Amino acid sequence: MSISAIAIRIVLKTGARPATTWRSSMKQYQLTVCYPAGSTQPSPEALEIIMCDVTAVHQEMAAAGAWIFGGGLHPASTATVVKIRNGEVLVTDGPFTEGKEHIGGISIIRVPDLDAALGWAQKLSKAIGVPIEVWPFQGE
Repeated sequence: MSISAIAIRIVLKTGARPATTWRSSMKQYQLTVCYPAGSTQPSPEALEIIMCDVTAVHQEMAAAGAWIFGGGLHPASTATVVKIRNGEVLVTDGPFTEGKEHIGGISIIRVPDLDAALGWAQKLSKAIGVPIEVWPFQGE
């Protein structure tokens, strides 16, 4: 049974708000992992510790009913950009923007408000050791 199904079942069983009200009152946020430009991948030993810590945060998010999905990304050098210029498709290697940071991964969560999203971002930042950018979805 999925976490959201469990959460809905708990809400219905306890006589709290109906599941539709519970789900519609929640907002979705993207937590973006931001790596500084030029950063290198940690040693295998350090990466293993980081991944254990990140997995623990994701499991905590799931248990709280906040987790929707997420994942890590390959290095920015593996990105490909597709754009239309003068009616023609242009495909280029590398990230869309040149910047001081690049995206290393994302987590999509559903929480009551920005404060809750910031709380998860703090835990994720502590686990990974890099900044986490919090963006609300439109129409939520």
